[in-house]
Amino acid sequence: MGYSDQRFNVNLSILFTELPLLERPAAAAAAGFGAVELWWPWVDAPTPERSELDALKKAIEDAGVRLVGLNFYAGQLPGPDRGALSIPGEESARFRANLAVAADFAESLGCKALNALYGNRVDGVDPAAQDALALENLVLAAREADRVGAVLLIEALNAPESPRCPIVSAPKAIEVVDKVNAATGLGNAKFLMDLYHLSMNGEDLPAVIERYAAKTGHVQIADNPGRGAPGTGALPLEDLLDQLWKAGYDGWVGLEYKAGDRASAESFGWLPSAD
Repeated sequence: MGYSDQRFNVNLSILFTELPLLERPAAAAAAGFGAVELWWPWVDAPTPERSELDALKKAIEDAGVRLVGLNFYAGQLPGPDRGALSIPGEESARFRANLAVAADFAESLGCKALNALYGNRVDGVDPAAQDALALENLVLAAREADRVGAVLLIEALNAPESPRCPIVSAPKAIEVVDKVNAATGLGNAKFLMDLYHLSMNGEDLPAVIERYAAKTGHVQIADNPGRGAPGTGALPLEDLLDQLWKAGYDGWVGLEYKAGDRASAESFGWLPSAD
């Protein structure tokens, strides 16, 4: 197997960001992609105006691409202050307000994967209390995802870039996945395996794949160091993806890397199918 055998989609929140949001789906289609994913696009608006939601939906539909992944509201992305669901007060309330909005938007486009980012530790708040709040909110998120026929994704970030996030290893993310599934009985919580984040944590990626491929609902890639396109760093991404496929993973692989100082459309030369 090689790269051309994988089912790649492009993350429009990190690639094609040189373009306005509503122009990115068409740019992805022009670059040869049939599917896209997004972080929650409105970092200050968990419940944006209907006109904004409708405009994005129309842009995706007009481009002829599928939406295959969407984040619930997660605060400021990109950045170290990511995540909301385990943060008491306003951020947690914003996350809850977003649940039905994001789930309905995903359903309107046939999207079957919703990602919920955990959130940072907060000074002066008991970590156990944050974890209890997180589980409560993740149960609500899992139920919303189930309502629209989607899976709930739980992602591990990396400690160097997100030092206050408590979910910075594959085993910890899987622990949360298992707790959510036990609490809901739905079984729709899955692991989002981001190979860049896991490599930044120094994890044994072949071992992670062997152990957790069956619990994985989505995969994201970027090379390391640099978070650039495959081939710009040292990760054996082609071999790792081959291992994932052979282990039975048959879902999407999201391109969540930085294009660097070139246009995003010029960053796909590593794909054998790219012109």
